[in-house]
Amino acid sequence: MRNFMDDDLMLYNETAKHLYHDYAEDLPIIDYHCHISPQEIYEDRKYDNIAQIWLGGRNADGSYFGDHYKWRLMRSNGVPEETVTGSAEPFEKFKAFAAALEMAVGNPMYHWSNMELKKYFDIEEPLTEANAQSIWERTSYLLQNDPNLTVRGIIRRSGVKYVGTTDDPIDSLEWHEKLAKEDLGFVVCPSYRPDKAINITKAGFADYIRKLAASFGKETLSSAQEVCDALNERIDFFKAHGCKASDHGIDYICFRKGSDDTADEAFRKAMNGESVSLEEAEVYQTKVLLSLARKYHKENIVMELHYSCTRNVNERMFAKEGPDTGFDMIAKSSCGDQLAMLFSELDKTGELPKTIVFSLDHNDFNQITTCLGAFQSDEVPGKMQLGAAWWFLDTRDGMEEQMKALGNLGLLGNFVGMLTDSRSFLSYARHDYFRRIACNLIGDWVEKGEYPANEISLRKIVYGISYGNAKRYFGIE
Repeated sequence: MRNFMDDDLMLYNETAKHLYHDYAEDLPIIDYHCHISPQEIYEDRKYDNIAQIWLGGRNADGSYFGDHYKWRLMRSNGVPEETVTGSAEPFEKFKAFAAALEMAVGNPMYHWSNMELKKYFDIEEPLTEANAQSIWERTSYLLQNDPNLTVRGIIRRSGVKYVGTTDDPIDSLEWHEKLAKEDLGFVVCPSYRPDKAINITKAGFADYIRKLAASFGKETLSSAQEVCDALNERIDFFKAHGCKASDHGIDYICFRKGSDDTADEAFRKAMNGESVSLEEAEVYQTKVLLSLARKYHKENIVMELHYSCTRNVNERMFAKEGPDTGFDMIAKSSCGDQLAMLFSELDKTGELPKTIVFSLDHNDFNQITTCLGAFQSDEVPGKMQLGAAWWFLDTRDGMEEQMKALGNLGLLGNFVGMLTDSRSFLSYARHDYFRRIACNLIGDWVEKGEYPANEISLRKIVYGISYGNAKRYFGIE
């Protein structure tokens, strides 16, 4: 029996151990999509205790920050909401999480959490309810006294070279401006997330459009085209601040071409609080997304599309806690044809940007990969990417299934690799988790005689998937 969390975690063959320890383990990290705060990076926040960095709390506006992966785990163990996201004492929350984690056999959260304790605090004893007090005391002391455990210290210690945050088009990017003036040893750039201007049927659309208009000194915008123009102008602002990627968190990919009059009518109705039909909404959304994609291509900004998630499914808890608090689920989407039509429309005029497609439903992997294969080009190897196993899929099974789909139907060697998609600065251990799983999968193929033990080729592939492909793809110096 192997020891828990030894140096060869997730590495089950000798080739895997060689690939990971000799080629992947010490490579830098490019975290091209995450939700960490640029303000906290600039201020080099120091945490008082591990509950703050793991479990979060409330922002000044009443919204939450923290790790909803952990919140879901706690709820599954019967923890009262007051202890999950409420005003319970930090140690009480941590102890409740420790008790839940102890029951999480088979859950990647179990590995992530203990990997973080080992990597950042040199704690190799698995976290349990029984030892929660002693681990709390040790981690609290280190967080308060170790200069390598401030936000910047954690990023440097993790070997991170690039951080792509997630930012709204109306954001002032003031913290990015301040960070750009400092020699950090890593780069922090904004990523453009215009969801609120696209989601015409969702609550708050009209208020958001007025805020978007105000960012240009206007009272409101009067047409769908004016929305496109405003969003494109904000892309210029983001580009001037180093933006390399956009992100779209959408329910499904729609493609419904229609007249400008139809898009404008949908916009007028939404601004007046009137009901917008599905057909009208999709005409508006298609117009805006096409406009954005063309601009991304022009500015060499990667377009990321995340879909197949149904959000806020527990209406009672959504009303109480708000969005992004862990009440979401995997959706079943049937939008593969629409994805292809979107790409084809852009390809006709040579305006299809570099694109990464993420689905939360593993059943979409083969369909997406074959779709992407129809739109590759010589602009960059792997221009069209099947995104890493994301959110509910960033498990060992999910990661392996995603990479097998790429291996079967695409070109795994050009994969841009892992992202954290996280709000926690300690979550860089997930890149290590991913690299181990990738090396084990490739090593297994080698040991079965399905790929040769060619050191030059294997090193190139492992280096690329772990770091090099993302560096090239996003144009990171």
